[in-house]
Amino acid sequence: MKKALTIAGSDSGGGAGIQADLKAFAARGVYGTSALTAITAQNTVGVWGVYELPADFVGEQIDAVMGDIGADAWKTGMLANAEIVCLVAERARRYSVGLLVVDPVMVAKSGDPLLREDARQALVEQLIGLATVVTPNVHEAEALTGTKIAGLHEAKAAAAAIQAMGAANVVVKGGHLEQPGRAVDVLYDGKTFTAFSAPRIETKNTHGTGCTFASAIAAELAKGLAVPEAVRVAKIYLTAALRDGARREIGAGHGPPSHFLGRELELPADGAGVEVFEA
Repeated sequence: MKKALTIAGSDSGGGAGIQADLKAFAARGVYGTSALTAITAQNTVGVWGVYELPADFVGEQIDAVMGDIGADAWKTGMLANAEIVCLVAERARRYSVGLLVVDPVMVAKSGDPLLREDARQALVEQLIGLATVVTPNVHEAEALTGTKIAGLHEAKAAAAAIQAMGAANVVVKGGHLEQPGRAVDVLYDGKTFTAFSAPRIETKNTHGTGCTFASAIAAELAKGLAVPEAVRVAKIYLTAALRDGARREIGAGHGPPSHFLGRELELPADGAGVEVFEA
């Protein structure tokens, strides 16, 4: 069985962080392991507290997993501070990680910060250059590049700028763009821009969508898919999860998508309306 390791924070509400990652890994048919970077007191309304774990202990968790179980792919989420970012980068080099998905988590859905300011430069200098895929949303891409993203043209420019930081591939997610009808993500591999367009699901239940998407990509990479196909499958999976999650109410705020969909590992036969084209 293929295996994936998530290195991220814990969400006590279960919708984001390692909880979402492990659910997505299981839903996509890989065995998930985890190394916690921080523990949050969190629900669908907000983040009430954050306890960052010592970087050395994050390293111990990674060593425990890699020394026994191993991993076909890694996925990072909330890394909290520069020391942890540097530790994760060092371990990725030590274990010669070939498939690394970096979700540059900076802010929670509620607006609460999840990455210290000093850690952003460490993320750029230490980790992005090791990534197979980086998956920023619009706000994260703006923070990483210092540019404003208002539409597809700017999203493409941001993807190219982040890819120039050393990443093999970058997906700038379009869920936060004010585009009616469709949510369009842009993948750049250094040569070609590919767009992944899906119907925009009108729902407030979007907590943990970034974690879920990045984890699904990591799972598909672990199973041997090429990056564009892994992104396409992850987009189909997330779109279906959002559609199903819109019918469920968990908590008083932003609830999660439906990670399991009640269908085990099957994707929607119609591809959830996802269209792929050269951007």
